[in-house]
Amino acid sequence: MALHTESMWSGTVDTEAGAASGWHHHGDHDTTLYVVSGRLRLESGPGGEVVVEAGPGDFLRVPAGAVHRESNPGDGTSRAVIVRCGSGTPTVNVDGPAPSPAPTHTSTPTSPSPASTDDV
Repeated sequence: MALHTESMWSGTVDTEAGAASGWHHHGDHDTTLYVVSGRLRLESGPGGEVVVEAGPGDFLRVPAGAVHRESNPGDGTSRAVIVRCGSGTPTVNVDGPAPSPAPTHTSTPTSPSPASTDDV
C-alpha cells in the first residue's frame, strides 16, 4: 500500500531477515521511517561507521542527500512505514559511503631528558 503526491510518498516496506540494500541516497527528499515489526539497521556517515538499530515503535530519520543503506539484522521479516517528502529523483544508487577520513598523525614534541644527578 502506498500514497503518492507531487511532493510526498508514503508506504510500507517489508524486508526479509538478513537482506540489505545497496548504498544510496534520496536526493532532495527527507525520509522518516517508523518500524512496525522486526529489526532495522541503518548505516551512514563516512565509511558507513554510523550504525543505528531500531525496533518496533522506533522512528528513524534520513536527511535529504544522506548516503546510507538499510538492512534487517533480525531473524524474521521487518515492516516499516516510510514517508518521504521532497522533489526530484527519489532514489540515487551510489558505489558506497563517503570514505572515512584519513587518520591524522600528530607528532609529540621531544623535550630534553631531565638532568641526571651526574650532571649536577
